[in-house]
Amino acid sequence: MIEATLANMRNSSDFFRTDNIIKILDGRKKEEIGFFVPQIFKEEFQKFVDNIEKKRRLELLNRVANAQKKDPIEEGSSNDGIK
Repeated sequence: MIEATLANMRNSSDFFRTDNIIKILDGRKKEEIGFFVPQIFKEEFQKFVDNIEKKRRLELLNRVANAQKKDPIEEGSSNDGIK
């Protein structure tokens, strides 16, 4: 993995021809901003991103299901949980 600042990446097209993942840093604050993933890793990276998204959606659905369990609708009425 290569570390680079945004300024380094703006000034060089060589970074975009690399086969390494680039860790992008904020040059002033020395903080990590993100990553540049080259085209050769697209398929593997897409699988990784899809897994994360699927996990996030499942967690959200579980939260919704748990909230619905705690707030049942009684027969013949709609219950909004306000008492």
